[in-house]
Amino acid sequence: MKHPFKPFFDKNSKILILGSFPSIKSRELGFYYQNKNNRFWKILEAVYHLKKGELKDIKAQKFFLKEHNIALWDVVQSCEIKNSSDSTIKNPQINDLTLILNQAKIQTIALSGKKAFELFQKSSFYQQYISSSNQGILNYAKEWDIRLLSLPSSSSANAKFKDEDLIKEYKKIKH
Repeated sequence: MKHPFKPFFDKNSKILILGSFPSIKSRELGFYYQNKNNRFWKILEAVYHLKKGELKDIKAQKFFLKEHNIALWDVVQSCEIKNSSDSTIKNPQINDLTLILNQAKIQTIALSGKKAFELFQKSSFYQQYISSSNQGILNYAKEWDIRLLSLPSSSSANAKFKDEDLIKEYKKIKH
């Protein structure tokens, strides 16, 4: 299955949040994190001190992302997947992050979920640009450093993380 929509970013994007692959609901609605059981938008509302429910529709979500210079994409370009479960991803083809990095001055790449991080680590991009001297910093094109964060999944399947724990972790994208 091919990723059904494009990355969301503009030239001012500074934070790139990468998931693994869109859920069934996100694929149906054509935008990221649309499964109502996923806590992604609820967590961002708390991190950025917004009113509860302020990011409930796609138009508000896109406005918020642009306002806060946040880009969204997924690590996987195409794969075989059953339902929405990351554990069923097979034969993943990885997206070429240079598409965004050549157009925006990304300062932070945050990987949302263990599977996204695992797949990212296997990518040729990671292998080529990870700085062995500065763990957690990517040196891309020797022009600027990019901070790399591994965040817990906001999926309801990640029940071991309570909302307050996720909020604490996701606050790291702002620093």
